[in-house]
Amino acid sequence: MFKRAFDVLVSAVALIVLSPLLILLAGAVRLTSQGTALYRARRVGRNGQSFELFKFRSMVADADKHGPGITTRADARITPLGRVLRRSKLDELPQLLNVLRGEMSFVGPRPEDPRYVALYTPEQRRILSVRPGITSLASLEYRHEEELLVGDQWEQQYIHTIMPAKLAIDLRYADHASLLQDLSIIT
Repeated sequence: MFKRAFDVLVSAVALIVLSPLLILLAGAVRLTSQGTALYRARRVGRNGQSFELFKFRSMVADADKHGPGITTRADARITPLGRVLRRSKLDELPQLLNVLRGEMSFVGPRPEDPRYVALYTPEQRRILSVRPGITSLASLEYRHEEELLVGDQWEQQYIHTIMPAKLAIDLRYADHASLLQDLSIIT
């Protein structure tokens, strides 16, 4: 209850305070490449519910239709501005809307693409009992994940090595989630 109240209050204030920056970034995305400013990605959230995750578009328009669902190192679909947005994590700011809407929290396991959730073991599916977050211990540990995904077997590497490691970290978080732990992750 406190966590949700914290999420609503902080995301509402952040959206108001950051609105000039959000407008500036949206304009920059539109001016530097064709397509919409926001990218809407289908993700799996709490209790297995599907939702649209919002991000500033950092790739060419319709990139998801012309390549893999996971971005690898040196992905040619990333725009020059998109590289800056991704490196600085500014592309994630629109997820404040997902937090305000109750689809996400500030801290929680990162929401995953349905194609990869379908591969979860029964134990890994426990992760779906908590609201996904903008950040998590696993996302901090794997903040340079794109750099790890190289070569022709990048997807197998993700499925068999990276995804299980991230899920193990997130399951430990889910078993001991608290507002105090969330604050320590944020700061």
